[in-house]
Amino acid sequence: MNSADLNRGRHFTHVTGLRAFTGGLFLRGFERIVDRIDHGLEFGTIEGILPDGSARLLGGRGAGPTAVVTLHSWKALLRLVRGGSVGWYEAWAAGEWSSPNPVQIFDLFMRNRLPLGTVARSSGIAKVAGLAMHSLRRNSRSGARRNIEFHYDLGNDFYRAWLDESMTYSSALFAEPMLADEALETAQQRKIQSLLKRLHLSDGDKLLEIGCGWGGLAEAALRANYIHYHGITLSPAQKAYADARLSGLGDAQVSLTDYRDVAGQYDAIASVEMVEAVGQQYWPAYLKSIARCLKPGGRAAIQYIRIEDDVFESYARGTDFIQHYIFPGGMLLSESRFRAIAGECGLSWENQYDFGLHYAETLRQWRVRFDAAVAGGTLPGGFDDKFISLWRYYLMYCEGGFRGGGINVAQVTLAKQ
Repeated sequence: MNSADLNRGRHFTHVTGLRAFTGGLFLRGFERIVDRIDHGLEFGTIEGILPDGSARLLGGRGAGPTAVVTLHSWKALLRLVRGGSVGWYEAWAAGEWSSPNPVQIFDLFMRNRLPLGTVARSSGIAKVAGLAMHSLRRNSRSGARRNIEFHYDLGNDFYRAWLDESMTYSSALFAEPMLADEALETAQQRKIQSLLKRLHLSDGDKLLEIGCGWGGLAEAALRANYIHYHGITLSPAQKAYADARLSGLGDAQVSLTDYRDVAGQYDAIASVEMVEAVGQQYWPAYLKSIARCLKPGGRAAIQYIRIEDDVFESYARGTDFIQHYIFPGGMLLSESRFRAIAGECGLSWENQYDFGLHYAETLRQWRVRFDAAVAGGTLPGGFDDKFISLWRYYLMYCEGGFRGGGINVAQVTLAKQ
């Protein structure tokens, strides 16, 4: 490997951390943190090995997973209470804690989000610093382009190494009951068809896709009907891939366009897990754009990720690991707030379907594929061990969140009155 190539993904791992320090905190102070976590675990159990080698059983009062966690340094707990999920990742990256299955600890943190309260949320200077950084990444027109390029322009070859053949980077929809042996490719096509069925497309219709990705939904729509397709993205890498993929499939156009700048009207609109990149400040603009671009009686099929309202306020008042390291400017939806804005824009909310555990399985299969790509040497060159560890942590963190139930994924139809 050419040493000059060893810089891909470095902008992820070089994000400024929220540094913790031990100061004059004594052992009893750390034990009080452990006690707070113990009291907050109403569901599930943590089998903890403390830095002095002693064992501690936390929780165990209600049904839930059992997570095994070894604290190699008390500093990990200080990072957790000071920096929340950002600090907990930095402690993991520093080797201050480990687990044979980190998904379970992320599941427990989310499953016990209410009784744990602020134990795993940033505070003090770390919270202020995180919010300041997040505000600088807001999704203005120029900011949105920078944020999207930060994540998606890691390279088409990078995503191709571990996504399914359709290059679909959103939750699959598995058959019920979910079976571990169902191919991810099959489940992704089921998800795409579920979205297209909501649109009632006919020959001659005009379809807009806000956040077209690498063109998986577009290809399926163009093969099913003689439609006029317009996909928009802010990622030059995605546009190049989609252009090549859709060439020769009919009337298809992909442009580097902000959703706020789309002109014309369409019979149908699709948008798959793009709204999480919009930010709360811009939810009205996003929904007004859909309402403006839909013809009367038109339908929009939206797939979105939400964080439950019981924790949204505390989530919105801080920044988490995903916002800090993975998706700058990102924010999960408050479904109640987003739905109210849709109604104000003349869009009715129809046929909502939640399938959060399907996302957990999607993330598990992505991680298996990612690990296989790393082990098999098929991940493209330039990504160092620190980035690879970060990406694996990201996939586990998200899987645990969906298994814990505090975040969910759903499809909904928005119909223009």
